[in-house]
Amino acid sequence: MFRLSHYMKALASSEAPPQPSAVAAPMVTWNLVRRCSLACAHCHAVAADVDLGGELRTREAFAVVDDLAHAGVRGFIVSGGEPMLRPDLFAIAQRARSRGLHVALYTSGALIDAASARRIAPLFDYAEVCLDGEPHTHDRLRNAAGAFERSLAALRLLRDAGAKPGIRYTLMQENSADLASLLALAERESIPRFHLVHLDPFRHGTVSRSQAVPRATTREAMDLLFEAAWAALQPGREREFVTDNDDADSAYLLLWLERRHPQLAARARRMLEAWGGSAPGVAVANIDNLGEVHPDEYWCNYSVGNVRTSPFSQIWQDVSDPVLAELRSTPRPVHERCAACKYLAVCGGKPRARARQLSVDSAADDPVCYLEDAEIGVDTGRARHVVEADARGRTEAAT
Repeated sequence: MFRLSHYMKALASSEAPPQPSAVAAPMVTWNLVRRCSLACAHCHAVAADVDLGGELRTREAFAVVDDLAHAGVRGFIVSGGEPMLRPDLFAIAQRARSRGLHVALYTSGALIDAASARRIAPLFDYAEVCLDGEPHTHDRLRNAAGAFERSLAALRLLRDAGAKPGIRYTLMQENSADLASLLALAERESIPRFHLVHLDPFRHGTVSRSQAVPRATTREAMDLLFEAAWAALQPGREREFVTDNDDADSAYLLLWLERRHPQLAARARRMLEAWGGSAPGVAVANIDNLGEVHPDEYWCNYSVGNVRTSPFSQIWQDVSDPVLAELRSTPRPVHERCAACKYLAVCGGKPRARARQLSVDSAADDPVCYLEDAEIGVDTGRARHVVEADARGRTEAAT
């Protein structure tokens, strides 16, 4: 996760640059349940409104919470499917709070009413509700009439209950034109957090490869987001902006600063190099609904263990797993275009899951990098992976 507002705030003030802390244990995304009341086109869990069985029981979930606290984990994000379908959701969150853990919630919002909003407020640090565009766009992507109104109502209920609500927006070809209106809605409704997630065309849903976002569209979206985040630094307009699943955002921020605020670019580069991009298998981890542990939620096809057979703390310390060993290498191994990129120290080669899904090589190029060769110091004649028919064919053959 790229904490955009975190860096912009430091750049716009006289504060010392934020220093990265030593990572003793990861932030965990926990897909508690796979069932969902919706059937979204870009669902990363391929969820359905059926009980899929085999999921962790309450006592098993409590044991995981206790072990996460023992391992020094800072907190976890509850996701799904739709986590509001877990009858023990609030009990698990309360258990985590009693162990000193931070807890956040990702939800469609479709099942949130006034009573549940009041329960969410004291238990979750923030609660993100998915909104994917204007009402007609959102309802079409969610395959449910009225889904937009239910999600917007949930945001309002959470806000009025004293929770910290956020909009979680997945950038797709079909909804890219709606980003500006969602940013305006967030300001109009006093929603304090906006989270842009880049679509993974090799993972999300069944139609999302046709929804892969062109590089120019992604750049336009990031320009909009950067402008909104910079404007939100003004007194009385404070809001938080984050992005996810593409660490090229940090490098593109440097390019944006060079155009808009060139006096800040060198300082920003030092800050972002200290961060070094996302760190799957190091600073972030994922536990799925069956207890499988992954380097992060985008590595869903690779498990490093299961919390039913070994505690998370033990699994995470096992240095024998080859993928974890590679992800934890310093510097992280990359080759081809990524190795030649002058922003490698800033983005860290990105999450690496897409490279593995496309080429069965986690050190290969990221196939959806939206930066241009000339911008990153790579010869324009070098071959690059793109999201096109032959790439899709190789991915399908590999999986």
